[in-house]
Amino acid sequence: MLWTAAALPSVVGVAATPTELVHSDAHFVSLDTHSLAPPDGAERSLVCNGAAHRVHLLDASTAQKPCAVIPLDELFDVRLAAARRLWLALTDRPPGNSPVALRATQRERLVRALRALDAHQESATYREIAIALFGARSIPTRGWKTHDLRDRTIRLVRSGTELMQGGYRRLLLHPFRQRL
Repeated sequence: MLWTAAALPSVVGVAATPTELVHSDAHFVSLDTHSLAPPDGAERSLVCNGAAHRVHLLDASTAQKPCAVIPLDELFDVRLAAARRLWLALTDRPPGNSPVALRATQRERLVRALRALDAHQESATYREIAIALFGARSIPTRGWKTHDLRDRTIRLVRSGTELMQGGYRRLLLHPFRQRL
């Protein structure tokens, strides 16, 4: 299993639409559940209209008249945005950016934090780590103890350590982790 619908709010729960909600003239988007890959239980990955979506099939009859199931919880707006993005893609419209994607600067900081952690675990000094991350030209020959890159390097090592100790799970709820 790649993810769980309970842990990742951008997963769209899909079920068959209740008959009470179906209008006789309603046109439903098609959801070919057999083409969703990989078939790992109920969790599926769908690439549609150039965008990747995660879908959790709640029952086997979702292909006929699919319905998004969205819990009314503190992450409702996130789940709604993910469902709308899926609907746009299924109706051949541009789905837009994923609401849970990390920005390039956030990805860069995470990469630096993990590189700093690796170096720290190999007994590198903060100065050596800073040289590897920011380049030798950025590091002063004097005044290293009070330089801002020293503090930044220490924070990166601390951040990498938090990720290693289970904090990586917070990334699943990015940028909504403050709500839970």
